[in-house]
Amino acid sequence: MSWIGDALLLLFAPERRAWRGEAPLSTVFWGYGVGLSLVIAVLYAVAMYQGRLDVQQALILFSAAYTVWIVVAIGRAAVKSDSYWGVLARWLTVTWALNAGLVLFSLQVELVLRYARG
Repeated sequence: MSWIGDALLLLFAPERRAWRGEAPLSTVFWGYGVGLSLVIAVLYAVAMYQGRLDVQQALILFSAAYTVWIVVAIGRAAVKSDSYWGVLARWLTVTWALNAGLVLFSLQVELVLRYARG
């Protein structure tokens, strides 16, 4: 494997551990789930303020893929937790994902309408 591939594997090692359910549930839920979602929302708000439709579109696509990733990562981490927190984290994540899907769908429709208007 090339040095770029090695660097990418090293860079995304924590995410790979989270995907396999090897990271602590609290880290995956609060760090990756809540923390990174807030960063994405702020970036989207800045793109809206600046009128950057291309960045908004890219962030919608990234957010959709990220939502699927985080649901699986939290689900796998929560399976290893028999506590009440594990059950709560799974339900909160599923609810969050459904809401995120609805929001992303409405944002996508809005962008399509803005593209159509010119």
